[in-house]
Amino acid sequence: MAPYASDDSTTAGEVDEQRSGRRKAARYVVPVTVMGVAAATIGLVPALADSGDPDLPKITAQQLIEKIAKSDVQQLSGTVKISTDLGLPDLGGLESSLMSGAASPDGGGSSADPTAKLTELASGTHTLRVAADGPDKQKLSLLENAAEYSIVHNGKDVWAYDSNSNEVHHGTASESGKASGSGKDQQPPATPKDFAEEALKAADDTTSVTVDGTAQVAGRDAYKLLIKPKQSGSTVGAITVAVDAKTGTPLKFTLTPASGGSAVVDAGFTQVSFAKPAASTFDFTPPKGAKVTEEKESGKASEKGFGKGFDKGEARRHAPKSLPKSEKELGKGLDGMKTIGEGWNAIATFDTGGEGVPSGEAGGDLGGFVNSLGDKVTGKFGSGTVFSTRLVNALITDDGKVYVGLVTKDALVKAADAGK
Repeated sequence: MAPYASDDSTTAGEVDEQRSGRRKAARYVVPVTVMGVAAATIGLVPALADSGDPDLPKITAQQLIEKIAKSDVQQLSGTVKISTDLGLPDLGGLESSLMSGAASPDGGGSSADPTAKLTELASGTHTLRVAADGPDKQKLSLLENAAEYSIVHNGKDVWAYDSNSNEVHHGTASESGKASGSGKDQQPPATPKDFAEEALKAADDTTSVTVDGTAQVAGRDAYKLLIKPKQSGSTVGAITVAVDAKTGTPLKFTLTPASGGSAVVDAGFTQVSFAKPAASTFDFTPPKGAKVTEEKESGKASEKGFGKGFDKGEARRHAPKSLPKSEKELGKGLDGMKTIGEGWNAIATFDTGGEGVPSGEAGGDLGGFVNSLGDKVTGKFGSGTVFSTRLVNALITDDGKVYVGLVTKDALVKAADAGK
């Protein structure tokens, strides 16, 4: 269906009104981990599964954004399918371990710890079962081959269980609804609403926001909100959010790359109900023989971030105010991060305080392996290596400076040259 004639483009001001490592990682791991974490937190993509375009009343982009902002769904249950295709090279599972390491800087601990487990959503195809009954009761289950990983938040208790290892991670949530402890409560988006809120936070004067017809998702009528960069040079082609026509709840989120082809990530409900889930859904007792790790034992905060999409505005409250200490240990590292450019062309840059990617005899076999993943580039800045995915590119110069963003390789080189 073609865009409505009444569709409008929403500016930053309009949108603003609606939104009230591991320990000291090796320098050559930085580009991969940065790209992995960035991909996990930017927004995931689903190709909308249309089964007939419903005939709905016309609505403008501004009205649809208001509908999302006013959505206050407290109860739901359903199944979400997430597929991510970042175009990472086949590292035999290494990319997953690197991303998990970036999310779990302390290393070790329980395999049930959500800090690392949910980062797996940044790669491959996964099926999630979700349920919520208000801000104090949520459940997310990641279904795997003959195994299940679940996080259950019920009142002050937050349980995470890995059936594969028969391990349990137990933490508590504060009265304010935030996880207690060090504040590591930020998790990758897990529902279409999470993704939509992240995308809308990025919308500004460099963004075109329009209504692009209708769709039917998980048996429900929906409007399609289309978000596109106005600038050239970004790797982001377009983001489409299917918004439930009745409740304003995002049902599906799609991000396609500027280079074309399949969606980078596909995340959307395949089944959803807005009825109150059974109270027993949120009951949890550690299975007999399971190893239970208490939050105070691991030194990590319990995680409530997985439920942020069910509590209106929770994603914004969970936005990190500062970088974890482990990331600040990367030489001068992320502590001195700066941003070049604006909007979708923004590039984050920081100095590792090192000598760039190891090569030749100095790097040994590992240096050669890491270099094989990137492309050597030169410019006024000197020389360096660009590590690429279909969405995020990162340049690490030979003198240890890192440039990363949702931009092309050429944009990174230009930014590095401008820094000289």
